[in-house]
Amino acid sequence: MGKGVAPDNLVLAGLKTHGRALPAIPFIPGVNEASTCHGVLLRARAIFLRMTPSPSARSELAPTGKLRVGINYGNFLLVSKDPASGEYRGIAVDLGRELGRRLGVPVELVAFETAGKLADAAKARAWDVAFLGNEPQRAGEIAFSPAYLEIEAGYLVPAGSPIRTIADVDRKGVRIAVAVNSAYDLYLSRSLKHATLVRVQGIQGSYDIFVKDKLEVLSGLKPRLATDAATLPGSRVLEGRFTAVQQSVGTPQGRPAGAKYLGEFAQDVKASGFVAQAIARHAVRGVSVAP
Repeated sequence: MGKGVAPDNLVLAGLKTHGRALPAIPFIPGVNEASTCHGVLLRARAIFLRMTPSPSARSELAPTGKLRVGINYGNFLLVSKDPASGEYRGIAVDLGRELGRRLGVPVELVAFETAGKLADAAKARAWDVAFLGNEPQRAGEIAFSPAYLEIEAGYLVPAGSPIRTIADVDRKGVRIAVAVNSAYDLYLSRSLKHATLVRVQGIQGSYDIFVKDKLEVLSGLKPRLATDAATLPGSRVLEGRFTAVQQSVGTPQGRPAGAKYLGEFAQDVKASGFVAQAIARHAVRGVSVAP
């Protein structure tokens, strides 16, 4: 609080938006009487109105009266399963529950074992919103928000490999293990010119075939590759990244009011610190708040 400002000379001290109290603003007569009392209140009202879902957005995102949230438990960075209770938790779960709270509807988690299966389920309208990588190949079926989080993707090579850099990977004769229909599989599919992708179901499956068939390269999210490297003596995670997977929240195409609200939601949870707090709360390394 500013020096010489009485504790009761505050505005917005009790104003709340979606359960979060706005910071108290010092009121200094003759200095910020107009700008603080009028301008700040107008800005606060604009924020509140922007984040209040319209009836059409609410009905599009929760047409059954509940919000069905699609999650991919194959991505351990965003979703994990409690071995005792069987309940899902993680960054994506927290965001889904926060979205349901803002919409004022109950949340039902709809879990999938891979990102590909989660994305494919959009056609059957198996979920209302989903947290997954934003890739152009998925945009025909899913309307994505701006990214709320990003995860670096890279390569691991076995002991004794002559491959030293990411640029060395895209060469004839190089076989790359990849989880089919993952965001980085979609990226590599449109980017590689010479190397061959060996696609299998799931992240663990890509690791298993990399080891079993003695492939030249394993692709994946860098936090998982670091774990894999610890179990394979002499293996190396190559410096740098070939892409950063942009994690977004999406809804099936054809829900314009809902998609617009998801865009505002994604921007707000970044700006308010919600995403950063969720990353810290779940002690997740190797991810960052999207710019």
